[in-house]
Amino acid sequence: MKLLVNIARILVGSLFIFSGLVKAIDPLGLAYKMQEFFEVWSDSGYLPGVMNWLHHYATGFSIFMITLEVVLGVALLVGWQRRLTTWLLFLLTLFFTFLTSYVLFSGKIRACGCFGDCIPLTPIQTFTKDVILTVLIIILLIGQKHIKPWFSGWFSNLKVAAATIVVLWLQFYVLKHLPVKDCLPYKVGNNILELRQMPKDAVQDKYSYSFIYEKDGQQKSFDVSALPDSSWKFIERKQVLIEKGHNNVPLINDFSFTTTSGTDTTESILGQQGQYYLLFVKDVPGDKELKATQAFLDKRDKQKPLYIITSQPKEINTIFNHNPATVLPVFSCDGTAIKTAARTNPALFLMNGAVIAGKWSWADLPE
Repeated sequence: MKLLVNIARILVGSLFIFSGLVKAIDPLGLAYKMQEFFEVWSDSGYLPGVMNWLHHYATGFSIFMITLEVVLGVALLVGWQRRLTTWLLFLLTLFFTFLTSYVLFSGKIRACGCFGDCIPLTPIQTFTKDVILTVLIIILLIGQKHIKPWFSGWFSNLKVAAATIVVLWLQFYVLKHLPVKDCLPYKVGNNILELRQMPKDAVQDKYSYSFIYEKDGQQKSFDVSALPDSSWKFIERKQVLIEKGHNNVPLINDFSFTTTSGTDTTESILGQQGQYYLLFVKDVPGDKELKATQAFLDKRDKQKPLYIITSQPKEINTIFNHNPATVLPVFSCDGTAIKTAARTNPALFLMNGAVIAGKWSWADLPE
């Protein structure tokens, strides 16, 4: 039993540390995934008031959950507060299992984001992982007496405190700057226009269609190959999914730039030759962010065109184009797309044609 407990201890502790650190390099990714859960539950009528409140504080909850994962993993490995640690791990894993089972069986959310964007897993993979993890933690609960501290009491406390400080510092650092490792489709070197296209090996969903017609007060369903004559009145068309496709969504989806008049300019902007800037400003930035961005705009290489991409074109145009002598073109883009492309507000892309040549947070804008 002792050997089994120690094997489970190493596996569980290492997995929690790894899982937490993978998400800690981009805590906004988990926050956006949490918001997706809150939106789905709110739309389904599950405590909409509470869900909307949680949606507003998703970033704080993301930081807390990531920190808790890493700290519990370290605590288990060093043997700190074994009873408290194992019970918290058990409760946390039950919560994760509930989330992954909801993703798997409801079909309302594509993935749970358990390992962030760097290690995407299918719903069945994440659910299976959590079931196995639950079994391992039950072994730890049963064999708690075999979880011996690896260090003295004060040194274990120091290890847990250091883990807490490090993982918190890492998250606040990337929230101000950019993820330490970029696992998103908008990483440096990627061609945006190419990733907006459907994958070559895409398999589309297959549907069957039936058409409902009415005659003499009676409705009847007809196949597309055997539609009735003009004496029947068309009522509706029904669509039934008969085979789910796969790999049929472009890596970059719903990403387009439009003018105030509604003209789509995505291809013309991204299809140009040479270097230019895309300045992503999702919404009105704070004073510190605005000051740093304005300093860059004043000193930037004016030979390179610059386009502002935002989900609030009217407000952003007022902020950056108050001086008629330096009017910058402002284009509208979906807010969700901007959140995926730019993890800080604002964020700057240096483009070379459709290829991303450089990325900077507002705190690291090039001189």
